[in-house]
Amino acid sequence: MKKALSHIDTSGRANMVDVSSKNISVRTATATGRVTFPKSVFDTLADQNFLGTKGSIVQTAVIAGIQAVKKTSDLIPLCHQLNLSKVHIEILPDAHHLEISCTVKCNERTGVEMEALTGVSVSALTIYDMCKALSHDITITDIRLEQKTGGKNDFNR
Repeated sequence: MKKALSHIDTSGRANMVDVSSKNISVRTATATGRVTFPKSVFDTLADQNFLGTKGSIVQTAVIAGIQAVKKTSDLIPLCHQLNLSKVHIEILPDAHHLEISCTVKCNERTGVEMEALTGVSVSALTIYDMCKALSHDITITDIRLEQKTGGKNDFNR
């Protein structure tokens, strides 16, 4: 069976998927990403416990990521508005980068992959924004879905 794009109709027009006939179930998704710094910048940030002139870099990024998860349907045109049950964002230092993980949970008719990916993306952008005065040689990489549960198919990387 050939797979088709669910957000494009047979005429090639954008289409918001009709999920009204799907069963409500517990849906979860976890996405991850990485913000990498030049070693000297990372060492400076670590020495300051990741506190910048704008406040806690990590906690600000966590809050920004949570806000972004809640606004995903406003940012991604064909995403459904969802009643979220839980958002958990964790940002941990490792070598000369920060590892970001975002897990989202809901009881809905459609999944939360886009919400988890959006949470990681905006958390990473917030870190960049708060640290760019130290260097513009900061990279955001490896944003990807790690797992999803609920619905027709589960996924684990």
